[in-house]
Amino acid sequence: MQSVGSYLRELRIARGVSLEEVARTTRVSQGYLQALESDAFKQLPAPVFTKGFIRAYCLALGEPADEALSRYRLLLGTTATEPPLAPILRPRARGHGPVLVSLILLIALGLGLFFLNLGLQGQLARPVVAPSATASAPKPVSTVSSAPAAPAVGQEEPSRSRLVARTTEPTWVRVQMDDGSVEQELLPAGATREWVSDTRFILTVGNAGGISLELNGQPMPPLGAKGVVIQNLVIPPETKTSRP
Repeated sequence: MQSVGSYLRELRIARGVSLEEVARTTRVSQGYLQALESDAFKQLPAPVFTKGFIRAYCLALGEPADEALSRYRLLLGTTATEPPLAPILRPRARGHGPVLVSLILLIALGLGLFFLNLGLQGQLARPVVAPSATASAPKPVSTVSSAPAAPAVGQEEPSRSRLVARTTEPTWVRVQMDDGSVEQELLPAGATREWVSDTRFILTVGNAGGISLELNGQPMPPLGAKGVVIQNLVIPPETKTSRP
């Protein structure tokens, strides 16, 4: 079977597109594209990034990526079907996300107080025997009933971390949340995406210069130059505290 590099190179030549044009469209460095067409996979990053390059290459030529990815999987020695990408996230309307999260947390808090109250009533209803040996008979403790405490007025519900990405150039991103869920996508220029996690995110970006980030409403510093690949970036950064 024809190699994946030869297959991609013939597609490009048949379309009359130069390698420089593919590099400008995909924002993948020309060196990576040359290594891809030459099957020099040792010069390429991890397979997950190489697959992203193949998808971007085929997208720039207007071709489906299934055949090229199938040849690459055969090269890796596996015929397993590649897991589907996470569905493309649509920009959320501002204001609806925080309201929905607050409503869910409020319902969860009410249920927790309700079941906690039931447990306390069951424990207090049991008779308690006095530990003194001279006591004539155990006296049961009267049952005390209580109602679920209402949340204080103006009390803020626990909030989750919110990460927003905006692209100025085509950029491949992969985001992992605390619950283990992963979302990955080739974002076009001008796209906006939002993710929510309990405390942190693990981010991988294929074009650091084509994306800007905002964490909990605060802009983050630039990730790097155009074409630079950022792997396993923890947001917010983990800090180590020294022991006294």
